[in-house]
Parts: sequence; C-alpha cells; structure tokens
Amino acid sequence: MTNNDILRRLRYTFNFSDSKMIALFGLADYQVTRAQISDWLKPDDDPACQRCNDTTLAIFLNGLTIDRRDKQEGPQARPEKRLTNNLIFRKLKIALNLRAEEVLAILKLANFRLSKHELSAFFRRSGHKQYRPCKDQVLRNFFKGLQLRYRPQEESD
Repeated sequence: MTNNDILRRLRYTFNFSDSKMIALFGLADYQVTRAQISDWLKPDDDPACQRCNDTTLAIFLNGLTIDRRDKQEGPQARPEKRLTNNLIFRKLKIALNLRAEEVLAILKLANFRLSKHELSAFFRRSGHKQYRPCKDQVLRNFFKGLQLRYRPQEESD
C-alpha cells in the first residue's frame, strides 16, 4: 500500500474534510496547505498527484493520535523517517485506542481471520524472534474493516 492510499482510506473512513486534515497535521506541529492535501489525495495515475513520504504520513498519524487521545505531557513525538506496515498498524491501533480483541473484530468484519498470537507478532520489536512483518493484505483488510465499522453502508430503499 502506498502512503497516499492510506491517507485516502483514512479520509474516506472517518469522513475528514480538507480543514480537518489540515488540523490533524497542525496538531503534530506541521503546517500543510489545502493544495498539498489535494495533491496527496489525487488518484495515483493523475499527473498532479504528489507522493506522500513516510515522514509526512507519520506526522499525520501522530496528529490523528493527538486528536483521538489528547496531547501527552512533555516533548512532541518525533515522526519516523521510515514507516513499515507494522508501524502504521501500531500507530492506528494506538490512535483509535483499540485492544487486540477489537482489532480482531475489525478484521473479522472484512472476513479476514487472524489469531491473537498472529496479531501480537505484528506489534513486537523487529528483532524479536516472534516478530512477523505485516503484509499489505493484512493492512488492506484492516482498513476495509475500519470502513465497515466507522462508515457502514447506508441502507438503500
């Protein structure tokens, strides 16, 4: 998954406006313009689409965490220069204040089965013997489950 795709999915799932996206970056002490947001959210095949780098996505996820859980005392969290699927997954779990059972329930909404032990392997340190890299398929299904949980399909008459 690309960082741009992750931004698009989060925006759609939580119905963030441009102003809200700008505010989330602002919470992490990073100023962006509406034009930058627009360029990151354009389809990948659009020539005006700008690539969202790992640091920028990390800043956005830090802002989302602050928005959902309040700002912590002390110095601001420094954005990572390199993001992995495992780190993105962990940041979303923290931002949304999800326990393992809730993450598994979200994955189940997307018809994706995972055991609690498999899930915990994604959140371990990379040097740990039980660590497993999180594949795009797992992250995609997590986003699909989030969408089903936070933005359910409206009943059509």
